[in-house]
Amino acid sequence: MLFALSILGPMTLWAAPKVLYPVVVDGRWGFVSSSGELVINPQFERAEVFAEGLAAVRLDKWGYVDVSGKVAINPQFDKADVFSEGLAAVKIGGGVPNPFNGFTGGGRYGYIKSDGKYAVNPQFDDAGKFAGGLAAVKLGGRWGFSDQTGKLVINPQFDEAAAFSDGLAAIKLAGRFGYTDITGKTAINPQFERAQPFSEGLAGIRTGGRWGFVDKAGQITINPQFEEVGRFVKGLAPARQGKRWGYIDPAGKFVIDPQFDEAASFSEGLAQVRQAGRWGFVDKSGKLVINPQFDEAMSFADGLARVKLDGRTGYVNATGKYVWNPAK
Repeated sequence: MLFALSILGPMTLWAAPKVLYPVVVDGRWGFVSSSGELVINPQFERAEVFAEGLAAVRLDKWGYVDVSGKVAINPQFDKADVFSEGLAAVKIGGGVPNPFNGFTGGGRYGYIKSDGKYAVNPQFDDAGKFAGGLAAVKLGGRWGFSDQTGKLVINPQFDEAAAFSDGLAAIKLAGRFGYTDITGKTAINPQFERAQPFSEGLAGIRTGGRWGFVDKAGQITINPQFEEVGRFVKGLAPARQGKRWGYIDPAGKFVIDPQFDEAASFSEGLAQVRQAGRWGFVDKSGKLVINPQFDEAMSFADGLARVKLDGRTGYVNATGKYVWNPAK
């Protein structure tokens, strides 16, 4: 049953900020500003990040709130993804996750607009985010790609499919990974054991049990030699050699020597790294700008990074200062 809610934060006289961050207090989720001030009171069973002015929240069912805390789309969905290119994937019915895509499961998936009306009626077994005007969708046990009207631009034919990036999407066919272009034409023949999305013209691929990189023509630009890799961001990509992670340039040379237990791609000039069981952040020179101290750490987004310590979640700024102290 659909129902209307009126939800207001504690600062109703203020202009709503553009960027808010989900926090949990006493088991309920709300949102804070970049300065750590509570804007939307904790009241939800779960809350996700804002995208395109809306955030998915759960009150028995999933719906969406705007940055003022007002329910923009009434809770009615069994799952609700973030908005991307004006549409969000939503699910009616239950299901079991699939590991290749982050937003997965059974039931029927469709896409809604920011007013809550369906742009594409629920009809897919699974659905991903829109990127470059197309979204990976699953129908009849196979993955293809739909446009924003629900038209299948690339017929379901793949075992797995990822979102488009740099004009290509990783796909799996007959047990091997390759890439398709937006017309459905094979851009790089399925031949790899694993494949990552393109970023800055390069994509991580695994062959012979080792990771390297290919360009958009399918030419290997960095020979497979690493145990693991991440995506390139502003000329650097995390790579693991032996048991240690460092950062390589597009030539495959280590710019930041392997020294970390784990490492992620850069975001907003910083990357989270793990040493001696704790996470911190380094800059592009490899200097630790936020000392390892967290049990978990996410990438910086809009100036803040979500971190966890002793089971409590908070946010830090680029200097490592808490703007929201960890709270259960």
